[in-house]
Amino acid sequence: MHRIGVPMLAGTDGPPDRVNIHDELAMFTQAGLAPKQALQTATKNPARFLQRQRSLGTIEKGKIADLVLLDADPLVDIDNTRRIAAVVVNGRYLAKVSLQKMLSDIETTPNKK
Repeated sequence: MHRIGVPMLAGTDGPPDRVNIHDELAMFTQAGLAPKQALQTATKNPARFLQRQRSLGTIEKGKIADLVLLDADPLVDIDNTRRIAAVVVNGRYLAKVSLQKMLSDIETTPNKK
């Protein structure tokens, strides 16, 4: 589909213990997309699909700056998306330690149904 120009979007909606965004990006590269193209399925392409490319999808002056900062280049190896150093969301910097604590808190919170 990619070869004939069908726009691709990442969008994992399965159980988090089975498939996550990192797995999905790796699957895109296994299917033949370059790492940059795989990354665009989760950044630039959704912004275009939602007609929000003026404010989302790429890093540019004046755009919303929600970012994932990595310890290694995902263009060299897409699995480097798992090497998260920090996240910037709504202008708030969350270091790896803070992210790990948040995940730990979620994992230890009883499931309320």
